[in-house]
Amino acid sequence: MGKSIIATSLTTAAAAVVGSVATRQGVETWYPTLRKPRYVPPNAVFPVAWTALYADIAVTSAAAIEKFRAAGDDDKARAYSAALGANLVLNASWSWLFFKSHRLGTSAVVAGALAVSSADLARRAAAADPKYGAALAPYPLWCSFATLMSTDIWRLNR
Repeated sequence: MGKSIIATSLTTAAAAVVGSVATRQGVETWYPTLRKPRYVPPNAVFPVAWTALYADIAVTSAAAIEKFRAAGDDDKARAYSAALGANLVLNASWSWLFFKSHRLGTSAVVAGALAVSSADLARRAAAADPKYGAALAPYPLWCSFATLMSTDIWRLNR
């Protein structure tokens, strides 16, 4: 996985850091004031879930990109890399919209776009190897749950 694991790890870590910069203060001050549905997990769940997901994204994406390259399909490798980059921009931007800008409606829409983008990433990974698609499946599932949470928080706080 050589260069690919370094690249996917660095870009995934960058998205995590950019998102966490926006999140930290909001989690402590603003987020507790919001009305939330009963199914929203405790705050301690989110960093554990996201750390595992970011590691999964980096490793699985590197494996998929390398598999495409090994098969001589550089176009698919480049397309996967571009899709990953777009996904990580959506990922980090959600935190800025929700926690920093308090734009609940917009963040719900971006969460939905992130869920679709994440499902597309899992589909692309599965095209490299079905095991990679299965490995990445928790990401779009979590993003779909996050879309539901974001939408319900927006609804409850309008």
